[in-house]
Amino acid sequence: MDAHDDAPSAQLHLEIRDAMVRNLASRRPILHHLNPDTSWLLQIPRPASAVKHGSRIYYNILIDPWLQGGQSDVARWFSQQWHATESAVKTIAEVEEVARQIEIMAGGLRLGRKRRTSNLGVAPGVETFIDAVAISHEFTDHCHKDTLLEVHPDVPVFATEVQQAAKLVSGFNHFRTVVTTPTFTSEDPDWRDYSLLPLPSWLSISRLTASGDALYYHSALLITFASHAFSPATPKKRASLSIYGEEESSSAESDAAECVIYTPHGIPYKSLEPIANADPPLHTLAFLHGLHDVSISAAQQLNLGAKNGVLAQRVLRAKYWVGTHDEVKKGGGLVSWFLRRKVWTLEEALKEAKAVVDNETEGRDGDEFDDVHFEDVGNGESRILE
Repeated sequence: MDAHDDAPSAQLHLEIRDAMVRNLASRRPILHHLNPDTSWLLQIPRPASAVKHGSRIYYNILIDPWLQGGQSDVARWFSQQWHATESAVKTIAEVEEVARQIEIMAGGLRLGRKRRTSNLGVAPGVETFIDAVAISHEFTDHCHKDTLLEVHPDVPVFATEVQQAAKLVSGFNHFRTVVTTPTFTSEDPDWRDYSLLPLPSWLSISRLTASGDALYYHSALLITFASHAFSPATPKKRASLSIYGEEESSSAESDAAECVIYTPHGIPYKSLEPIANADPPLHTLAFLHGLHDVSISAAQQLNLGAKNGVLAQRVLRAKYWVGTHDEVKKGGGLVSWFLRRKVWTLEEALKEAKAVVDNETEGRDGDEFDDVHFEDVGNGESRILE
C-alpha cells in the first residue's frame, strides 16, 4: 500500500482530531469511563486566571481506580471478584496518556514550573497529569491497592475516614498526602469551606451522607468547582496555594458553582437536602448513580438502583445522569451465593418513582419527571459535560 492509498485514512484521522479540538474549545468538564464498572477520570477546566502562567488547562481527578486484577474483601473465601470485561484503560500510565493527549488537543502541552516527574510511563521530565485521587469507600473495588500503587506518590488522595478508606490508603506507605474528606451539611452550606489544601480554592471534594447509615455505605462524593478563581479581596475564605505554589486568595463574591455527585451504591434521595440548601447555590452537572438494584438476600441492600436514582434526579435536576457500578462481574466466595440483582429499565423506574411521589404528596406537578434523562457512558467512552 503506497502513500496515496493511505490518504483517505489520514484525512479521516485529521477530521476526527479537528472535531475533537473544536469540542474541547468549549472548556467544559470531561468524564472518562476507565473500566466497565465504576472507575472514572474527571477533567475539570481550570479557571482562566489559574492558567495565565502557562499551566495545564485541566485539573484531573481519578475516582475509585480498579483497572486490572481481582479484588477481595475480608478474605477470598468470603468475597472475590474480577472484571467480566477487561478495562479499556488498563494501567495508570494509560490514564496519564489519556490526560496528556486531551491536554495537547485542548491547547498544546505547556510545561510550567515545579513539575512533578514520574517513572510510571510518563516521559522523563514531564509532570504527572493526575492532580488528585478521590476514594468513595474502603472496599477494594473502589480502593484497589495494586492500581493505586501505580499512581505517583506526590498525588494527594482524598478518602473517607469513618469508612476506614483514608486509614487503608495511609497504610500503603506510598502516598505523601492523604486527606480525609469532610462531610457537606446544611449547617455549613458554603462549598468553599470544604476546599482543603492542597486543592486550589476554586475546587472542593467532600461527601454526602445518609442518616441511619452507620457504615456510610450509601454515601456520595461531592466534587464542586467554580468557573473562575477567586479575586484578591476577601477576608472570609482561606488563602490557598495556586497550581504553582503561589498564594492566591479566595473571594466572598462568587456565582453559583457546579458539582458532580458520585454515588456508586446510591444515596437515599431524601439525603440530598444539603445540595438544595447550598449557599452559594450548587448546580448539579453530573449525577453518577447506577440502575441495578443489588442486595445480599433480603437482609442487606447494596446498590439502591434505578428507582432511587429517578427520585434523586427529580431532586437534583442534574444535566447528566450517568450510570455507574452496574457491571455484572465474575465472582467467587460465599457472598456470591447470596447476591440478588434486579436490572431496572428507566421506564420501570419512572413508574415506580411516580407511585412513591403519589404516596408522599397529595398532588404533583405533571412535568416534575421531565428532566429525568439517563445516559450510559460505556467502558472506554467519554463525555464532554456541556
